[in-house]
Amino acid sequence: MKSHLHAIVTALAAAALFGAATPFAKALLGTLPPFMVAGLFYLGSGAGLAVAILVRRLRRRADAPPEHAPLRLAEVPWLAGAIVAGGVAGPALLMLGLVTTPAATSALLLNLEGVLTALIAWVCFRENFDTQIALGMAAIVAGGVLLSWSGPHAGLAPGALFVVGACLCWAIDNNLTRKVSANDAMTIACLKGLAAGPFNLLVAFWLGAHWPDGMRVAAAMVVGFAGYGVSLVLFVVALRNLGTARTGAYFSVAPLFGVAISLMLWPQRPAITFWAALALMALGVWLHVRERHEHEHTHEPLDHTHRHRHDAHHRHEHDFDWDGTEPHTHAHHHVPLTHTHAHFPDVHHRHSH
Repeated sequence: MKSHLHAIVTALAAAALFGAATPFAKALLGTLPPFMVAGLFYLGSGAGLAVAILVRRLRRRADAPPEHAPLRLAEVPWLAGAIVAGGVAGPALLMLGLVTTPAATSALLLNLEGVLTALIAWVCFRENFDTQIALGMAAIVAGGVLLSWSGPHAGLAPGALFVVGACLCWAIDNNLTRKVSANDAMTIACLKGLAAGPFNLLVAFWLGAHWPDGMRVAAAMVVGFAGYGVSLVLFVVALRNLGTARTGAYFSVAPLFGVAISLMLWPQRPAITFWAALALMALGVWLHVRERHEHEHTHEPLDHTHRHRHDAHHRHEHDFDWDGTEPHTHAHHHVPLTHTHAHFPDVHHRHSH
């Protein structure tokens, strides 16, 4: 289970980076229009990861095999759907909703993303769950609701349905991204950023925004690279190893990191609701971490390409000269296999129960 614990830490790191983006955005970019902020964040994410990919390629030996296989044609529709849902439709609906929806209500409604992500994974993609996982998700979401609750000023508004629609788009994005999560996470996140960034900037200019000064552009892109780019890379890696619902649950603790960093940037005594939310989210994470899903299961024949080691699920021969380096990437075939061990719904355990 050591690899699974590593995946959990990866998911929580993704949440921490994403949560940190909000207070840093407030500190650095408070006067920019929302679509301009979204566009610069996504553009910083895509451009920064593109540079990282280039550096990685230049550092690789000329005779070294590729670390990651190129995206297969059959996977392009899944990625395109994720980009349209999460990078185009989601931000647009959120900005429309924010026009008439109080900030407190929006913060409460945004907690629906984790719930909808899990429901789509459980109902549409048949990802397994049990009572403990469901209770853990409920505790994390309850903590998020409590964290964003602002008392009597919270209430429904005409734009609330747009915010709910944005959450649904991001939930769809999360589930579609899982279908391509075996590929290079950096490339997936880069493509999302390069597609969503220009779209949001075009909308901002269409609405009358002007290009900000260089310092704010640079600050926004740096925050976007860390909070949207690196965070998304870690999120995709977690998806690959944990499945959608569990990764979504861990990622739902992001607001807690955001509030904690806000308290450090603008020191004040935390409200009692912060400590209550912390306790609920810690309970939810603990319920997920202590999960042990183990039963006899059968792996159907499968052909795919991803980075792997020759573990219990990768006992294959090579049709090329192999120097023993691991992990390595190549197309490989999984023969039918029946065995018993603890597992999560990762790329090799998407079986029915």
